[in-house]
Amino acid sequence: MPLKRIRERIDAIDDQLLRLFSERAECVHEVGVIKKREGLQIYAPEREEALLRKLVEKSDGKLPEKSIRAIYREIMSAALALEDDLKIAYLGPEGTWTHQAAIKKFGHSVEYSAQPNFAEVFEQVARRKADYGVVPIENSTEGAISHTLDLFVDSPLKICAQILLRIENGLMACIPRSDIKTLYSHPQVFGQCKNWILREFPHADLVEVSSTTKAAKLAKQNAADGAAALGGALAAQLNELTMLEESIQDRATNTTRFLVIGEKSCPATGDDRTSLLFSMKDRPGSLVGALQAFDSFDINMSKIESRPSKQRDWEYIFYVDLEGHHSDNAVQSALENLESHCSLVKTLGSYPNVNL
Repeated sequence: MPLKRIRERIDAIDDQLLRLFSERAECVHEVGVIKKREGLQIYAPEREEALLRKLVEKSDGKLPEKSIRAIYREIMSAALALEDDLKIAYLGPEGTWTHQAAIKKFGHSVEYSAQPNFAEVFEQVARRKADYGVVPIENSTEGAISHTLDLFVDSPLKICAQILLRIENGLMACIPRSDIKTLYSHPQVFGQCKNWILREFPHADLVEVSSTTKAAKLAKQNAADGAAALGGALAAQLNELTMLEESIQDRATNTTRFLVIGEKSCPATGDDRTSLLFSMKDRPGSLVGALQAFDSFDINMSKIESRPSKQRDWEYIFYVDLEGHHSDNAVQSALENLESHCSLVKTLGSYPNVNL
């Protein structure tokens, strides 16, 4: 088929898509009206994930799952904007990895609100100044992010979704590579790129800052003094820097897990994860007994972290991720068993177990 005919066919398909998108938008508007009338949450992670899984199953394989999810992410983002003026608080500033994670989850059509620290993200959602918040919880290289864990102890908010984001750090600057004397970045990025830095810039001064976006700004401001930054492509783009080298992290599979926090948890989807925290009674064998509560009901723990309780010396709070939903019979029984060994048990939320 000639190129002209192929392009004409594409144009005709685009016309059909636009008409169908308009029809879909009308349905979405009707859904929004019903949700507001009945006091239902506008964003439904379980419905979203069920739809995406169904679309992937129906696919003929010409589009990979990652592409299907990306396309429908923006379609659903536009739908959320039609249903309500959804606002998402995230750990800022603009251009951080958390910002990119939020966009991956909610798309470009909703409103975003950058916050200066973890506590402010929680506060914005708790005071209903934002509908949801996005915070990092752990990195595959650097481990758990303690600030987020600590905030869950006293917060009434629930985890309603998770986001896995592949972290691709790069070297950005507006000067030649040979002129670089100082590298700016977030401490975790320096940790993720430690071997690369030792190999490529063993004599450079490393300056830790609060975010990769701030690092990029400082690289631009201090370019005459030999400044460069390590971070993501969005930070480079927003600050008009050139990415001199991409994918410099030591582990190719470097991934950060983010949580979406809101007022309510998420209904079961059939493939879920539950997060909780507990503090044990001060008696011998209490930790063994607590962990056996999950083993007895054949429940897999995918993560366990401990943090000082900050209430008494040598008292710890444990954070656990389980496979399953808190409404599952086995999980409910395990939690009841767990309470007999603990002074505190708090379910932080159940949410779809998304791996992309």
